[in-house]
Amino acid sequence: MNNRRTFLRAAGATALGAAAVSRAGAASLPEAATRSSATMQPPPPPPNGRPYNPIVTLNGWSLPWRMKDGVKEFHLVAEPVVREIAPGMKANLWGYNGSSSGPTLEAVEGDRVRIFVTNKLPEVTSVHWHGMLLPSGMDGVTGLTQHGIGVGKTYVYEFVLRHAGTFMYHPHADETLQMAMGMMGLFIVHPKDPRQLKVDRDFAFILNAYDIDPGSATPKVNTMLDFNLWTWNSRAFPGIDPLAARTGDRVRIRIGNLTMTNHPIHLHGHSFEVTGTDGGWVPKSARWPEVSTDVAVGQMRAIEFTAAAGDWALHCHKSHHTMNAMGHDVPTMLGVDSRGVAERIAKLVPDYMHMGDKGMHEMTEMEMPLPENTLPMMTGTGPFGAIGMGGMFSVVKVRDTVKPGDYRDPGWYSHPAGTLAWEYAGDAERPVRASAPKADSNTLDVRKPSGHTGH
Repeated sequence: MNNRRTFLRAAGATALGAAAVSRAGAASLPEAATRSSATMQPPPPPPNGRPYNPIVTLNGWSLPWRMKDGVKEFHLVAEPVVREIAPGMKANLWGYNGSSSGPTLEAVEGDRVRIFVTNKLPEVTSVHWHGMLLPSGMDGVTGLTQHGIGVGKTYVYEFVLRHAGTFMYHPHADETLQMAMGMMGLFIVHPKDPRQLKVDRDFAFILNAYDIDPGSATPKVNTMLDFNLWTWNSRAFPGIDPLAARTGDRVRIRIGNLTMTNHPIHLHGHSFEVTGTDGGWVPKSARWPEVSTDVAVGQMRAIEFTAAAGDWALHCHKSHHTMNAMGHDVPTMLGVDSRGVAERIAKLVPDYMHMGDKGMHEMTEMEMPLPENTLPMMTGTGPFGAIGMGGMFSVVKVRDTVKPGDYRDPGWYSHPAGTLAWEYAGDAERPVRASAPKADSNTLDVRKPSGHTGH
């Protein structure tokens, strides 16, 4: 107990909570690195301080720091940014240091960190360190534990990292709006011993969602559930990086969820174990094999598996979360013969395209005219044609030839002989089907409720 009191007093000694920086202090601020590109940056080794095994942030990067008197100093800048969601669409978002999601912060258990936060937004903000154990005055809740960071002001958060794990940061000021605009990032705390929990590949991303009307670029910030763009690190397929690995690698994927709903994340071709949660690492005796794990709102999950050669889909298993720019009010046309109506409409609207009566896959292969700055609902091309996905979807690409430290896209997989599905060319017998019962006066006419809520 005495050690805990000493820790809390020392952690809050510099400031009784997050503190504003004076003009004189601003002159000594660490550099605020910035990056707007959505290209994934290979993880650099730590230039100083305790050693650790860096992570790879999908379509992201890790924020550099400076060491000052034994303290690791970071500088976050909250500001408006422009983010490419995927080729063909950009969004006006808010983020940090030119990016949305913001850059990943990496440090080591036991490190003292000092994080400067400069506000270049048009309103006050703050930063909450989601899941971290720290003094109350550093928790970042505007009005409760600190004053809001005013426009043009810089505040300082300083605390000791008490335990290793996967954490997040996001505002606790006008939270609904600021998070709907993309303000969030990852905070990775590595174990003191770099040999502990070591893996060959360590990936991470945040789940986020936006409601952006086709043809526009700014999210509708009051949307609660009816989002139409489901993203990882503010990227939608086919703009999400593949996860490259070498056959036999031990791979970890860390996933944080700051959307308004849960996401069952499913990996093809492997079974994995959930090895980490918001609260820390799961003991080996408490793990079990899975192929999907549900990541609830505000939660973190780390999964681990041994990589097997091939191209393996990784995606949210809510099927509408693997689509882009969904039209919630589009009627179901399956089985409807509307050829006559379609012909008459085409005379009035020359670009009119009739679809949906046989399914929606045809949308993946035809080029429809779209409003500017709008992604196709189902898109992506693979070695065998249209993939027909979007949103929260990527590919784990495992090859024998991928070298350690190489995260470049290795291209499409070459399937060994005898391991690829093929078309049957023989005669197929007509299946015998049971006759369906005929409708009578007691048959119910069931109609699916209208509306589109409860993502």
